[in-house]
Amino acid sequence: MAKQRGNVVTHGLSGKIGDLLVFRQVDGKTVVSKVPEQKKTASEKQVKLRQRFQQATVYAKIVTGTPGMKELYEEEAKKRKGMTAYSVAVADFFNAPDIDNVDLSEYSGVAGDEIRMIVSDDFAVKSVHVRINNADGAAVEEGYAVNSVASLWIYTATANNESPDGCKIVVSASDMPGNVTTVEQDVQS
Repeated sequence: MAKQRGNVVTHGLSGKIGDLLVFRQVDGKTVVSKVPEQKKTASEKQVKLRQRFQQATVYAKIVTGTPGMKELYEEEAKKRKGMTAYSVAVADFFNAPDIDNVDLSEYSGVAGDEIRMIVSDDFAVKSVHVRINNADGAAVEEGYAVNSVASLWIYTATANNESPDGCKIVVSASDMPGNVTTVEQDVQS
């Protein structure tokens, strides 16, 4: 590799000359290389990921420009080394809530029975919706669970269910950007 010292023509030069050469600065030195070949067209998966990233950046710009929301994300950023409210919001956009456990041990089909769920998110869980369907798929009842402590959410049944065996409990958790995770669990006595 040839080295040129003290060249007043290329010193500090950066940019592209036609389709031939690219000049850039690396560690205080001017580096010259040929123009890289253009990449092939993006795959469908790459295009979708780019679109999703665009949506994430729009979301981050909106929430960091909204009083109240900005402070929530800033508080979380303080807990994460090297992150800003903006980067926390982008990460939040990409991560849906996790429903780790649906405990039906206290549900026997009687109004007042509790269904307990462990639901978490990298930032915050906005809501947890519970729907109870009987064996043929018809809705028995539905409503929102209440956040009890940390990641514990509790739904209290409001209707008597004459035949809880074979029922499906459908739990949907959503976060601030609108990501939704849904799980179904069968009731068995």
